[in-house]
Amino acid sequence: MTMSTNTTINDDIVAVQVNQGDLDQVSNATFYNPHAILGAHLAEGEQAQYTTVRVLRPFAKTVTIVTQAGEYEARHEFNGVFVAIVPSVVNDDGGYSVPDYRVKVSYEDVPETIQDDPYRYLPTVGEMDMYLFGEGRHERLWDALGAHVREYDDPMGGVDGTPGEKVTGVSFAVWAPNAHAVRVIGSFNGWDGRCHAMRELGSSGVWELFIPGVKAGDVYKYQILNANWEWVDKADPMERSHEIPPATGSVVVDSKHEWHDEEWMERRAATDPHNGPVTIYELNALSWRKDVNNYRELADKLVPYVQKMGFTHVEFMPLAEYPFTGSWGYQVTGYYAIDSRLGGPDDFKYLVEKLHEAGIGVIMDWVPAHFPKDAFALGRFDGTPLYEDPDPTRGEHPDWGTYIFNFGRNEVRNFLVADACFWLNEYHMDGLRVDAVSSMLYLDYSREPGQWHPNIYGGRENLEAIDFLKEANATAYKNNPGIMMIAEESTAYPGITAPTDAGGVGFGLKWNMGWMHDTLQYLHESPINRKWHHDEITFSMVYAYSERYVLPISHDEVVYGKGSLFGKMPGDNWQKYAGVRALFAYQWAHPGKKLTFMGNELAQWGEWDHDNSIDWDCLNWQEHASVQRLVADLNKLYKQTPAIWSQDFTPDGFQWLTSDDADHNTLSFVRIGTKGEECVVVVNFSGEAWSDYQVALPHGGRWTEVLSTDSTVYGGSGISNGTFEADAGEYHSRPASARITVPALAAVFLKPEN
Repeated sequence: MTMSTNTTINDDIVAVQVNQGDLDQVSNATFYNPHAILGAHLAEGEQAQYTTVRVLRPFAKTVTIVTQAGEYEARHEFNGVFVAIVPSVVNDDGGYSVPDYRVKVSYEDVPETIQDDPYRYLPTVGEMDMYLFGEGRHERLWDALGAHVREYDDPMGGVDGTPGEKVTGVSFAVWAPNAHAVRVIGSFNGWDGRCHAMRELGSSGVWELFIPGVKAGDVYKYQILNANWEWVDKADPMERSHEIPPATGSVVVDSKHEWHDEEWMERRAATDPHNGPVTIYELNALSWRKDVNNYRELADKLVPYVQKMGFTHVEFMPLAEYPFTGSWGYQVTGYYAIDSRLGGPDDFKYLVEKLHEAGIGVIMDWVPAHFPKDAFALGRFDGTPLYEDPDPTRGEHPDWGTYIFNFGRNEVRNFLVADACFWLNEYHMDGLRVDAVSSMLYLDYSREPGQWHPNIYGGRENLEAIDFLKEANATAYKNNPGIMMIAEESTAYPGITAPTDAGGVGFGLKWNMGWMHDTLQYLHESPINRKWHHDEITFSMVYAYSERYVLPISHDEVVYGKGSLFGKMPGDNWQKYAGVRALFAYQWAHPGKKLTFMGNELAQWGEWDHDNSIDWDCLNWQEHASVQRLVADLNKLYKQTPAIWSQDFTPDGFQWLTSDDADHNTLSFVRIGTKGEECVVVVNFSGEAWSDYQVALPHGGRWTEVLSTDSTVYGGSGISNGTFEADAGEYHSRPASARITVPALAAVFLKPEN
């Protein structure tokens, strides 16, 4: 039998009625709309001059409702719910509205306090926010969901009624459409969410609550009565910061950083970086230097180092929050939270700003391909496969033991597209390198026959994931002119860097994994055997213009027993150093943008170990310092030589001079700039210097060797060609040639005199 509870203040005034069952749920914080019962509610009809105020204060001894008109004792009604009737506010038109109020509470052996009430506030998420989210089109979703510090003017003053102060607090909003109830728990309520139950906003699946008095730095979670009627504690999917792992709470953020990189941002917006010089220094923020304790200290050390080395960009391995350090950030739990191990959002913004002030772009690895199963995070968030694909043949990665996003669900796609925009907008990132794109493109990725189902057309392509990638790229480029979206993609899927309006996936650049594999495979061979593998070092030019490529020597190639760059080279130590120098020169001269991983530039002995710094001590040996100097000089020459970068993505920027000299393990080619600039590069991958070596040249006249990796300043033997005259006469279909000495395991760069 359903009962009603009426609280009579006197014979004429009766509190707004509440269903007994609803009151029971409210008192236990399991009601889907607590604001409908708690808070202030006008009486109907003639009694509208009175307002009923209900508050939930379990175990309170006394409760008094304080308004501008006076104080009104509240009576205990049911299981911690107190009710009072107070005068309504008379409006100018003669109507009535609910008054502002505070709650005076006393407990046994606790001093009396004055508190604000969460249930007197209107929703902080608007109808348009919910509509756009449902449609998957909210490009600034982080402004609507998550935790946001807010302040309000109030006639009664601050949270405790102090006159002249503003009401400050935090609004919380989370998407959990299959939850029966959601509470906010945290350091501000003793991790007891009974008094902070959220309301569900219509059919959107969004739950919302503003809690006065909560502040930046407070730790919180959502306590969810999930679809299986189990209470589970979850970190906020939209958290901006997180406790330092292994702690699992979300942290309220109120960013105070004021950007001062306007000059950089304006210049970026007017520039197409894909057609400019790009040399990227990839690093792991936690292990670049272990003596760095936070992002601000990292700025102090990293910025001058990258300036000295001449890289145009840094690329951070993932910095979104992740629980397991050994995943290097590739198993993300907090997609909108900066990794807390080195500080908070403003600390990282400081680092980005300092890099920009130094003229250095910032790229971050972004990981929408999967997420881990940690119980506190996204997995089975409301008791159902909410963020993950519910189809078991599509919802889990068999190799990685992680979940796969449901790319076909509007809200999930929106969560990810907005996340890309978030990092570009809020942190002024200049690019995102998207991890594991191949795993998103194909339904049969890492699956055997019978473990996957074809798409609606009978194919193996993941159509929803491809549409998501297109939308993410198009939205990112539209909202952030001058940025780069970079795909780590290892298959021959067509059109990765073609525009979306031309049927492509819409990335600006793609890692050339084939070049990386073939080059390292070739260099692994002893020089005496390389003649039999010559096609491996030239094959990249067969497909060089099929996409717009970045040439990477990334972290993946110097870890897990693969050895360092130095360790990959055959021969004695001199040959190893020379091999590293030749590789850098070949990479910098080859069409495509450049990327190398931290430690490579030092030719460090050992492979990368994320538990330790890179081997800075090796610079005590001249051979390592010499390789480091070469990389800096290559960057300098590269930026000063448009021939090497201004036509990376068109055949007009490259011509072979000699591609078939396998017997000498030697390549020669000319790079050509948009204004006709020329730079000839000769690379000798053999262990023997070739004297009197005839090199075809595009024209006669005087040529100068502008860089040789065999210079003594780089630890080489010191062979030099200086300035020389080209001889007229056709050679290898060219009108001129010259006889030079090409050092062993070295590259030389030649420029014509104007």
